[in-house]
Amino acid sequence: MFPVSDGHSDFLYGAVQSGYDMLQPKKEQTTRLEDMLRGGVALQFFACWIDTTLQTQPLHQCIAMIDAYYRMLEEHNEFVPLTRDFTPESGKIATILTVEGGEAVDGSMAVLRVLHRLGVRAMTLTWNENNELSGAALARGNKGLTAIGRDIIDEMCALGVAIDVSHLSDRSIEQVLARATRPIFASHSNARSVYDNPRSLSDEFIREIAKQGGTVGVNFYYLQLGKNPVACIDDIVRHICRVVEVGGIECCAIGSDLDGMHQYPRDFKTSKDFPALFEALLKRGFTEADIYRIAYQNLHDYIVQFV
Repeated sequence: MFPVSDGHSDFLYGAVQSGYDMLQPKKEQTTRLEDMLRGGVALQFFACWIDTTLQTQPLHQCIAMIDAYYRMLEEHNEFVPLTRDFTPESGKIATILTVEGGEAVDGSMAVLRVLHRLGVRAMTLTWNENNELSGAALARGNKGLTAIGRDIIDEMCALGVAIDVSHLSDRSIEQVLARATRPIFASHSNARSVYDNPRSLSDEFIREIAKQGGTVGVNFYYLQLGKNPVACIDDIVRHICRVVEVGGIECCAIGSDLDGMHQYPRDFKTSKDFPALFEALLKRGFTEADIYRIAYQNLHDYIVQFV
């Protein structure tokens, strides 16, 4: 079994909106403590996803999910915040708190700084809609960074909040790559050259993120894996192979997006299925050292600079 760093889970949204519980999971819940332990998860990113369809103000949504995160840590001693001396041999699951959707900062440097003090260590500027910071991959216009977005980027770099370009438009990614003074990453994006989806990254972006010292976490959402209506582990492997081919073995990581989709690959349903993914990588010719990098080390080594 390999330890796993997983760059994206939407469990906190489910905890706030639907009562998700680590020990007594809902039927539709896929981030479960027992399955994380069975699958070897050693580092988990927990996202505060901002749902713009809700009446609740984005910042209030974010605070509620941060509260759920800290209550989770208090209730389950298996979870610990990531520290620089953490090792997967500890038997604990290290955690990173992130924000998915820059609406949460309300265009305010002060709010960003307070979120950082509350433990936020990474943020995507958008989800699927253009906002006051940036253009989104699935929105119209291929819009870039706004003036406020550029200022937020600068402050994130100054504070030590990792810039996550998943969900960003191509123009925005280009501008972030040109502006950021720290390595950036994509927590849950795939390879567009394997399957053409606007949420996935071009080879050029994968190459440049890797060149700057960042990582690309491959996600498991069927609409980004391939054209078949039912995805499988082999589809995930194809994207991993491409990210490694383009960005190098030190670039590729995992960003499952568990609890962030309504349909999962037929042979990957929860974290307990990670060993099956790594077995498929072994069959494709990856060495154990390669898989350790993809499964755990690359994402850990990237994010630890921000803790």
